[in-house]
Amino acid sequence: MSRWAPDAALRLERAAVELFTVQGYAATSVPQIAARAGLTTRTFFRHFPDKRDVLFLRERELPGVVAALVAGAPAFLSPLGLVMHGFEAMATGPFEGWREDIRSRRAIIGSDQGLRERELLKNVLLGEVISEALERHGVDGDEARMVARYGVTVFELALTDWLQADGSAFVDVLHSTAYRMGRLVRPARQGE
Repeated sequence: MSRWAPDAALRLERAAVELFTVQGYAATSVPQIAARAGLTTRTFFRHFPDKRDVLFLRERELPGVVAALVAGAPAFLSPLGLVMHGFEAMATGPFEGWREDIRSRRAIIGSDQGLRERELLKNVLLGEVISEALERHGVDGDEARMVARYGVTVFELALTDWLQADGSAFVDVLHSTAYRMGRLVRPARQGE
């Protein structure tokens, strides 16, 4: 087994997803994941505190990436426009090629209550980072928190729809979901 593996975290992620898919999350051990990746258990624990965290490797960077994209957005955008700008910029990058990986990961997460809770926590943390980025853009704290949570909800709903629909670009599904959500929360005009 190699002592130094520059892609160790990604190899461990791939091995874990393969094993979780075949034998289930609960039945898979850290030594099995490490062996499948051609690495040691010690290497696994250098990258992840436990087997649950291997499913959240890519999400480690998501809050920072989206916050940086929000921070770099044009100042004239509305608070929600700032959030959507961040998600759109992220969606047009390598994200599009991760559909099958995200599908597999979501299926595994759906099979375990603890993983579902961790996924919800990830979304809360993403909302907090976005809220902080909005506040740095001058958005009031309460409004920043509301818009951030709304944006994360739109993102999660769009992600679910995108994973179920073959062929659509994520950014298009994101726009469609944002439009539909906007229609639902917009106050009705008198006579409508």
